Amino acid sequence: MKKIEKIIKELDHNLEFLEKEIEGAIERAEEGIRITKRVLGQIKNLFLKIRTISKSEEIHFFKNSKPYVFSKLIYYVKLFNIESKRPRSSNKSQIKYFNNHIDKLQNYFNDNLEFYHYFRRGAKFLDEEYFMRGKVDLRLFPDSLSFFTDDTFSTSHDSSVATILAYDMLIIYLKIEIDKLENYSTMETNYGAFKKQSKLFWTGNKTDLIELIYALHSSGAINSGTADIKELASVCEQMFNIELGDYYRTFLEIKSRKINQTKFIDKIRESLLKKMIESEE
Repeated sequence: MKKIEKIIKELDHNLEFLEKEIEGAIERAEEGIRITKRVLGQIKNLFLKIRTISKSEEIHFFKNSKPYVFSKLIYYVKLFNIESKRPRSSNKSQIKYFNNHIDKLQNYFNDNLEFYHYFRRGAKFLDEEYFMRGKVDLRLFPDSLSFFTDDTFSTSHDSSVATILAYDMLIIYLKIEIDKLENYSTMETNYGAFKKQSKLFWTGNKTDLIELIYALHSSGAINSGTADIKELASVCEQMFNIELGDYYRTFLEIKSRKINQTKFIDKIRESLLKKMIESEE
């Protein structure tokens, strides 16, 4: 199981690099499919080689580990399909197209509302039914038939968890694209004007700045907590002469870190404490 967790951490690193380095959505989706498909095969091979596994380990794998990887594959496959059919006409047509897809994704949550609420509130009382192999109950019938075709690597609801996670990411992506289409002209004008004034440049990692922005937003220290995250991100982009890109998606990646979700906040805290100690010497 430790090897599987290590592979998942490497996947996070590779996808983070992918999101930053490949600008085109279709090209990014194609590479994401290739990476996640390979990793899903790797963890399957490792999992099936485990001779003895406890009940809690099996539940954890099918409730967390496998769905996390599978959700990335679903996300990139859906992203490829959506972007490859994206209208090339007016912004209005594109916004309508994206909103239609958001409605379809939301319908999945509504159609699976009971399990959706079970998963969202972190319930555990049905975990043995949902996330252990050989527990197929047609009364708890999920949206996927994968457990019928591969019962050695599937449970009744692990793919449902993966779909929920993937659709969360897709909805955020689509909302960002809609926001870009609605505000592109205004944002470009403001960004260009401020860029001429500011002589400050963010020389760190984009992900670190996004982590800092969300920390400031969640603290309520700006406008008594009423400032919109979009406003904060826009101001930071202008102030530090940087384009943050899809900061909502990056925040999701920060949230999904297996270790040290507040990596940059911890780093600057340590730096400040060190500075204080040095100034007393």
